[in-house]
Amino acid sequence: MTHAYLPPTNTIRILAHRGLVGPEQEAAGVAENSFAALAAAHAAGAAYIESDCHLTRDGHVVLFHDEDLGRVTGDPRPLREVDLPELEEIMSNRGGLATLAQALAAFPDTRFNIDVKAEDAAVPAGRIVAPAAERVLLTSFSDRRRRAALAAAGSARPDLLPATSPGSGTIVHLLAAAVSTRAVARVLRGIDAVQIPERHGALRVLTPRLLDRVHAAGVEVHVWTVNDPATMERLADLGVDGLVTDRADVAIRVFGAPD
Repeated sequence: MTHAYLPPTNTIRILAHRGLVGPEQEAAGVAENSFAALAAAHAAGAAYIESDCHLTRDGHVVLFHDEDLGRVTGDPRPLREVDLPELEEIMSNRGGLATLAQALAAFPDTRFNIDVKAEDAAVPAGRIVAPAAERVLLTSFSDRRRRAALAAAGSARPDLLPATSPGSGTIVHLLAAAVSTRAVARVLRGIDAVQIPERHGALRVLTPRLLDRVHAAGVEVHVWTVNDPATMERLADLGVDGLVTDRADVAIRVFGAPD
């Protein structure tokens, strides 16, 4: 059965990568994953927002990609050593900090793809998203983190787990299993979407055979991170189901607003 996170659609799914920081937002100093970036993606018409989460020192799950503040704010401290009020102050002129709970509440018609970036964020993130499980996909490069978040969500809401996409370890098994439709189905049991790059270095990850095998298992394929309109159209023609993009506004112009 298809998860409620992935309702039937006549167009490709567009996942706004860390919200939307286009030229206008960049000129205003808006940072990725900030509240303003989420709002910009929503205003552009994105039905899906991809984001990342970490845990602050005082136990709040916040939307932030890196484990430290250096790249985004110039502050070298690890995020786990900063309390929420101070982080809110630091982000106040960069589009505003968003906690995971705030994002879900502020954009109730938006589906979120949440990448759990830290071990200590997995359980609290799972508990936070549980009430909104029908519009959340939990993922992580670490399958252990992903499963911990799903288990926490299931404990809080046993009737419906969030959707999920596999971590790196499962992707390795998937690539090895791609010669067999049955083997792929076994690897992808309990998985709703496979989210992969088209290439990883010299390795071509996305192939027509892999796409066919994953689709045969009843699982979607989303490709990251795709910002070029010609590449977007080529991948759509190939049959992928979703694109993770920094330019959701461009993708919506290419494919139209979601139905």
